[in-house]
Amino acid sequence: MQEKIRTAPTLVYPESDGEPMAETPRHQQVMIDCMDVLRNRFRGIPDVYIAGNMFLYYEEGNPRKSVSPDVFMVRGVSKQELRTYKTWKQQPFLDFVLEAASPSTYTRDFNEKIEIYAKILKVKAYCIYDPYYEIDPYFVGFRLVGEVYEEIPFVNGRIPLEVLGLELGEHEGVLRFYDPVKSAWLLTSEERVAQESLARQAAESRAQHAEAELEKLRAALERLESDK
Repeated sequence: MQEKIRTAPTLVYPESDGEPMAETPRHQQVMIDCMDVLRNRFRGIPDVYIAGNMFLYYEEGNPRKSVSPDVFMVRGVSKQELRTYKTWKQQPFLDFVLEAASPSTYTRDFNEKIEIYAKILKVKAYCIYDPYYEIDPYFVGFRLVGEVYEEIPFVNGRIPLEVLGLELGEHEGVLRFYDPVKSAWLLTSEERVAQESLARQAAESRAQHAEAELEKLRAALERLESDK
């Protein structure tokens, strides 16, 4: 049987630009933690897709028309492995985007990207956060009204994000999501494991203390019996 000759696709949508995931470990941790918390929060909902640091193409046939949000969430897309996000194949409009900003990305985050997110991807909520506080404002959130963003006022030091049903703010020096219904900060997987470990240790300590007290009581009863 004659082997078919395979040809490379004439139009390529790159999956990487060869650049690191983030400028610094702190920026990278912001991205990882926020994706982790959101995935835990929406893990029971099948059509919520959360990703980051991925090329998102928004014009079919033009690989130059792309953006790479640090963190994004979109409803209407199943949890799956995607190598790139193409708006003509997946849901074209996003619900939430977070950019971990720095002085070198400041101009693009507040100008070029804000236009793309508002007018093309119609991102309902867009937040910019600089973990080093080197830009001003270092933390800001926008909600989409028509095709224009309006700044979201802080409430109790946090940015309310109606589209997520959560608030975003700093907790103990790190960026975290807050559940206003439960009045609680949402933990990362690592933080939950650590909290559960501490809870187990505390329960074991209480059990050991109770056992020791019970043993003392038994010994006292035995002495009373022997003195009769």
